[in-house]
Amino acid sequence: MPDAPLRLMGGRARAERPDAGRIVFPHPGTSDFDTVALGTQGTLWSYTIQRFPPKAPPYAGPAAFKPWALGYVDLPGEVIVQARLVGMAFDAIRIGMPLQLTRVALDDSADDPLWLPAFAPAEAPLAENAA
Repeated sequence: MPDAPLRLMGGRARAERPDAGRIVFPHPGTSDFDTVALGTQGTLWSYTIQRFPPKAPPYAGPAAFKPWALGYVDLPGEVIVQARLVGMAFDAIRIGMPLQLTRVALDDSADDPLWLPAFAPAEAPLAENAA
């Protein structure tokens, strides 16, 4: 697993845009957006279970497909991002649960795997959810 801290990079619309200040993910790679590091904790907004392999191409995962959870995670005050959900059984997933950014290998049998952003259950409650 890579050693560097994981951050998702989004884009903040510059002042000359009609949607100035709006944050998007992923960063569109254009000069009218400034790069912004997104938060690493969020709340599960919605999810589904991917029970069949996506069409290839573009899917380049392992031939022995295993279902995965795919969630929309609300990063407070920023944006909702889509990523895999890991570290929990499918029946333990709950909308509104606090999540923490992590990573998962696209193919865990690969010698040099491609790493994908993912979210796992947060070890501590988010500040706004704390008692």
